[in-house]
Order: sequence, then structure tokens, then C-alpha cells
Amino acid sequence: MPVALFILDMQFLWVYADDLIGKGLSPMVIGELMMYASARLVNLALPLAILIASIMAMGSLAEKNELTALKSAGLSLPRIMRPLTVAMVIISCGAFWFSNAAWPVANLKFRALLFSVTKQKPALNLTEGVFYNGIEGFAIRVDEKAEDGTLYDVLIHDHREGETGVSRVIRSDNGTMIQHADRLLLTLNNGASYEEDLEQSKRRKERLHPHIGSKFKQQIFEIDMTSLDFSKVDEGLFKRAHEMMTVKQLAQAMDSLEILKRNKLLDIEQYGARQTTLLRDTIVLKAAHVAPASGSILQALSQTEQRMAFDGARSMARNARQGIANAMEEIQAKKTAQNRHSIEWHRKFFLSLSCILLFFVGAPLGAIIKKGGLGMPTVLAIMIFLGYYILSIVGEQMIRAGSIEPWLGMWMSTFVLCPLAFWLTSKASRDSGKIPFSFRKGRPSQTISH
Repeated sequence: MPVALFILDMQFLWVYADDLIGKGLSPMVIGELMMYASARLVNLALPLAILIASIMAMGSLAEKNELTALKSAGLSLPRIMRPLTVAMVIISCGAFWFSNAAWPVANLKFRALLFSVTKQKPALNLTEGVFYNGIEGFAIRVDEKAEDGTLYDVLIHDHREGETGVSRVIRSDNGTMIQHADRLLLTLNNGASYEEDLEQSKRRKERLHPHIGSKFKQQIFEIDMTSLDFSKVDEGLFKRAHEMMTVKQLAQAMDSLEILKRNKLLDIEQYGARQTTLLRDTIVLKAAHVAPASGSILQALSQTEQRMAFDGARSMARNARQGIANAMEEIQAKKTAQNRHSIEWHRKFFLSLSCILLFFVGAPLGAIIKKGGLGMPTVLAIMIFLGYYILSIVGEQMIRAGSIEPWLGMWMSTFVLCPLAFWLTSKASRDSGKIPFSFRKGRPSQTISH
């Protein structure tokens, strides 16, 4: 499992490398982020590790004829696998506890910390000829940096614009920079500053644009660096997400969404009943307007009144249709949210049961192929796990698209892999397993049968 976690962690670093590099993050922050990321990847690493370990363990026993010796002593394969099965049940119970208790906490802390890291401004690193805007209210550019730390042709734009509304531009021939924990000291030599009053209290046409220009031999310029300090975002912003809930919380959320859906459907029915009452009419006939016995009521109206009647009916129909469409969109949004909560609810049980299922795929497969080590068993395990994982992702995407029910999409990969597990276990138990290819040297296309 550590190897699988290491591989998945390297993938995580590859994806988020741009968000981590160049921001001056401490090793503690990166280590904490990696710890939470590793906890989130257990749902992938644990089933893969169990599949590889079961194939390698049983394959090694069969390769060294130890499995044959046990069978010759009267022990069947299910009896040999019984202690491993008990261990797998214990691991599955631990996996369920992890999914229900530890995984939501890890998700919460990971999301909050990752959001804080991605929003962190880059660390102070001046590049020649490029403006650095990482410090709030400032833009700094240097034309050249010497090896001794001397800066040449320094240009600073001060955009803080405090209560006085003053913006300032400073330029100097050279200078030095000393960075402290909370402030930056720039010693500038042979330069000039230009200050412009923005005159915010005056109209645009009445502004005179006064400014002050000055020169200096040496000036120490101090910049506050607190805007570059790393700060964590409040975790409460992410607590209501479905990934941060336990089984009980997910069930309560789904029940609440179901109640809201039913109430909205009831509102639509009542609204439709009010809008389609047969006795309701928008036309009020006066005593002078009497329709002929054999004619339509519209014949008693003038053309102008008929047009007004048609416009009123069309407006009522459009309003009713739009109101129902808006209500259906709200119902669909609640249905989508309910499906996402249902995905997480099934995922809690999916991890623990997938451990047992992949064990009953890997153990008999290892007994059949009679190969241990990190060679072909690892390749087979990765191929089986990739197929299983792809089916799981496809099922989850179909749920999000609303194509199938959540229970069917989340357990589709299990339904597909269960027959394979039963077939392999049956073949290995009866010593009649057949693999349409061989792993022996010099015989790549022959069939192994037992």
C-alpha cells in the first residue's frame, strides 16, 4: 500500500505543481497537504494494494509448491484462504470506518488547505525586466540583478492610494534589498520620485492635476510584507459539501432533499389546478353581448375584443408554462444534489466491499497462474484494477448525467467483477483453472491447466 500511495501522491504533485512552486510555502504546510492528499487517495490505494498482495501471496505459495502440499494434506483452497478471509473482513471494517469518519475530515482539511495554497501569492522573486505585483499596492521592476545583490534601474509604482489619494512613482539608478519576516527594506541611490494628487473630491473637468517631483541621493524605502504571509481559510466554508459528510449526515441530507422535491411537485400540481379551472374565463360578457344559440361565444365580441381575449389567453398560458418550467428546474437541481449525496453515501460502503471483492479475484488468480514477485502478478493486478476503476468512473459519470439510478451506477463495476471472482474461485478450488496464455519462458502462447 505505501508503494501505491507513493505513486498516487506523485501524480497529485504533478497536477498541482504549478500551485505549490514559487510561493515560499514552508515544508510543514506542504507536508500537511501531502498527508491529507494521501488520506484522500486511500480509496484507490487500498483496493489496489490488496489485489496485488493477494495475487503475489497466493502466486508465491503456488510457485513454491507450498499450496500443492497443503492441498495434498486434505485442505481445500477455501480452507486455506479462511484466515486471509477473516483478515480481509477486519480490513474491510476498518476501511468502512475510515470512509465514514476519517475520509470526510481529510477531505475537509484538504479542500481548505488547497484553497489557501492556491490563493497564496507568489514569494518575492524579482525577475529582470518584469514587474512583480505580488505585494499588494506595489509593482516593482529591476532592469538587472548583480551577483552581490545590487539592483540596477529600479522602478517602483506605489498604488496604495491612502486617504490622501496620492500615487507615487520612484526610480533610482541602483539599490539593495533586505527582506525581513514582515517587511522589505529597499535602499535606493541616485533616484527621483514623482507624486500625483488624484483630487478625488473634485470633478474631472475641475482637476488641476498637481504633482510633486523630487530627487534624492539615497532613500530607504520600506514595504509591508504581511500580504505575502500564508493564512488558512476558514474550514466552515466547506463543511456543508457532500464529500465532508458521514453516512448519517448524507442520509439526512438526502431525506431533506426528497421532502423539498415532493413539496415542489405538490406546488406545481396545485398551481396547474388553479390555472386550468374550466369555469374560469377571462372574458366577461355584458348584457348587450349575447352569443347566438348555434354560434361561438367569440362571435358576440368585436374584432378588438377578440384580439384582447386571445392576447390574455396567450399571456396566461406563457406565464403558466414559464412558472412550471422554473419549478421543474428547481426540482432537477435538487435531484442532482440528491444524486451527488447518494454517490458519497454508496462510496462509504463501496471501499470496504471492493477490498473483499478484489481479494477473491486476486487470491484464486494467483493460485492459478503460480507466479509471485513483482513481475506479471503486478501487471495483471494493475490491468484488472484499471478495468474496475474505469467502470466505477463511468457509472459515477452516468449518475451525474442523470442516466441511471445512483445504486446501479455505483455498484455497476461490482456487478461486473463479481462473476469473475466466483469463476476464478471455483476454478482454483477444483484445480481446473485455465488461462489462455502462459508466463513460462519459451512458451508464450500455450495454455496452463490444472
